Amino acid sequence: MDLDALRNGPLADLVDPAPLVARETAFAGKVWDIVRDTVMFGGASMVREYTQHTGAVAVLAVDDEERVLLINQYRQPIGTRDWELPAGLLDIPGEPPLVAAQRELAEEADLVAAEWSELTSFHSSPGGSNEVITIFEARGLSAAPAVHDRTDEEAEIVVRWVGLDEALDAARTGRLKNAPLLLALLTLQARRGSRD
Repeated sequence: MDLDALRNGPLADLVDPAPLVARETAFAGKVWDIVRDTVMFGGASMVREYTQHTGAVAVLAVDDEERVLLINQYRQPIGTRDWELPAGLLDIPGEPPLVAAQRELAEEADLVAAEWSELTSFHSSPGGSNEVITIFEARGLSAAPAVHDRTDEEAEIVVRWVGLDEALDAARTGRLKNAPLLLALLTLQARRGSRD
């Protein structure tokens, strides 16, 4: 690898996987696994364990008044009722991310959208997981043809429409901590600012 090209070239992430020597499943879970990779990097062998993730999608739904749809959902790992976007795993084999996003918006918010665009995608925790979350923006919203039954964490979902400025203020003051929500809000704000 030419490190000078990274230092002096265009600012962009570089896909450059280290040569894989061995891979094993350290833990097989119900939703995802922990894998242990041995790779060659920097002239030496290196072992890393990480979550083998299916990937996920999230939806920033924006209504005609430029309000964003937030849901409040309980999250056991952090013991918090977290404000976030409708979201879910890419856990149906072969399902495209856009179709998964459409499914999640209907399941978690009982909405469908006429207009869809990819807002951004990101690695949620690249040191410990290979998860990529793709965030879609949805507009032209209307009620879904059916209301979905909700169980587990979804059983007590609270849906709330919030003005973008109010949501950004909650983000700036640290009252919101959900990474996909924060990134979606900031990306939407940056795009809104570039049009002004």
